[in-house]
Amino acid sequence: MARSDELNDFVRSGLASGRSGDELAAALGQAGWSGREIAAALAAWLPAAPGLPPVPRPRAYVSAREALVYGLLFLLLGMICWHVTMLGFRVIETLLPEPDQRYYYSSASSMRWSIATLLPAVPLFVMLNRKVTRDTAQDSGRRRSLVRKWFAAVTLLLAALALLGDLVAVIYSLLNGDLTLRFAAKAGLIAVVGALVFAYYRDELDD
Repeated sequence: MARSDELNDFVRSGLASGRSGDELAAALGQAGWSGREIAAALAAWLPAAPGLPPVPRPRAYVSAREALVYGLLFLLLGMICWHVTMLGFRVIETLLPEPDQRYYYSSASSMRWSIATLLPAVPLFVMLNRKVTRDTAQDSGRRRSLVRKWFAAVTLLLAALALLGDLVAVIYSLLNGDLTLRFAAKAGLIAVVGALVFAYYRDELDD
């Protein structure tokens, strides 16, 4: 039996026998359990009502089906962010050309590839996102999905790293004296994409 199961069984048995949470916390503290572990174990149960055993509170869960759905959403969001950024870069380079810039076929090919990727990826992402939103509205327990929270955490970490790198690049260019309008526009695009990702996942980790 795992130590967490032993702790959980102890708290359940203690509450069932009529012991208070403070008494159980004191006993567990003397046994060496940390305050965080004790608080989590006590929070997992409602005190026993007269004639009833302790009532378990809802817990987080892991689902293979949701891992597939959220994993696909994660990949689609990454593809969309990447190709929107690349497409935006090409547009900025066209609107704000450098004096010695020449138009290359690879730029047009890159734009076509990004557009070809976005055309199926965006509708599929919207469709899956609507399904997840609808399922969550019908069953609020889906908000306790650990898979959902982990994918949200990884996405926000990557977005934060992108924004940090973007800020560092802007500061370096400013200090180096070569901050151009074209570079600033590209940095602004990255900041907007990163901010949109943060807005999309703003509530996921707090549910």
